[in-house]
Amino acid sequence: MTAFGLFRHLVFAGGLALLSAAVVQLMIRARVLDHPDPRKAHPLPTPKGGGVGIVVAFLVGIVLLYGFAHFSRLAEPYFLGVIAASALIAVVSFLDDLSDWPFAVKLTAQLLAALAAVATGVYVRDYRLPYVGPLYVGWIGGPATLAWILFVTNAMNFIDGLDGLCGGVALIAACFLAGIAASHGGWFAYFAALLLAAGLIGFLPFNFPRARIFMGDVGSQFCGFVLAVLGVVASRFDGVELSLLLVPMLLAGVLFDVLFTLIRRAFRGERLTAAHRGHLYQVAQRAGMPAPAVTLVHWGFAFWGGLTCLVFIAAPSPAKPFIPLLALLPQPIWLAVVVERARAAGISRW
Repeated sequence: MTAFGLFRHLVFAGGLALLSAAVVQLMIRARVLDHPDPRKAHPLPTPKGGGVGIVVAFLVGIVLLYGFAHFSRLAEPYFLGVIAASALIAVVSFLDDLSDWPFAVKLTAQLLAALAAVATGVYVRDYRLPYVGPLYVGWIGGPATLAWILFVTNAMNFIDGLDGLCGGVALIAACFLAGIAASHGGWFAYFAALLLAAGLIGFLPFNFPRARIFMGDVGSQFCGFVLAVLGVVASRFDGVELSLLLVPMLLAGVLFDVLFTLIRRAFRGERLTAAHRGHLYQVAQRAGMPAPAVTLVHWGFAFWGGLTCLVFIAAPSPAKPFIPLLALLPQPIWLAVVVERARAAGISRW
């Protein structure tokens, strides 16, 4: 890609960021409110649905990409599958914001959106194992991809509890993914990640350090869904095959928090779908750590994950299986910090 080509792409992304910001301002005026309750951090009713700006910027960009940017096209069914699935998760998550669906209804809607992608062939059929090579998994690839998309979609939704946390993590992950994909000729993943980043850049100034609007489920679910799908697309369907481990490394902080919390609650016999404030980031904030500091810690995790991806790509093949563990390196330290802060604050059960 030439310097002029990159400049044109950045100008285009800048225009989409302005579009996102304009839509976010409209959503602030629309006053779709998120009301406080005991499991939420905000004390006053605050507008939500700012993620609509992210969605509009991404979908406008992806449709233009489909129509004009032929160098970055996927094969027809896969491209249309990504567009249809992205639009569907945006619609169902926005309806969730308006109606506050029960978790079972929300999960069913997410499953339909994920099926829209998988049904067009966007799923992983083989996994490249170190020292072994490709492992063909046949029909199992479809359900495994569905589980991956649903987990990341909900993980990003669960982590969206403090100003700027989910949006900043998604922005850093999208920027690293765009840069890595471009450097290896994965042009669809590059451009799609750039579109997501543009929408987030337009939204984030309204959400951090003090939120004038929340992204809502329409933003958090959409970001998780798109990043999960892009991880699959980049690993198999783009111009070059990138590792399926890139997105998990980029989101290691989020995935660790959610998985740790789910396992801990399961061992306690608690209902996993019940609302709670037991995520590590929530406990840290409840124990006295300023919310912006918790957010910046998670931005740091995402940045560390991006650096780990770069090390992974550059590492010789025999070392690659061990590199992803580096992405998890900060998590035991963070867990110890949160546990100690909770103890000092007298939070005995979380």
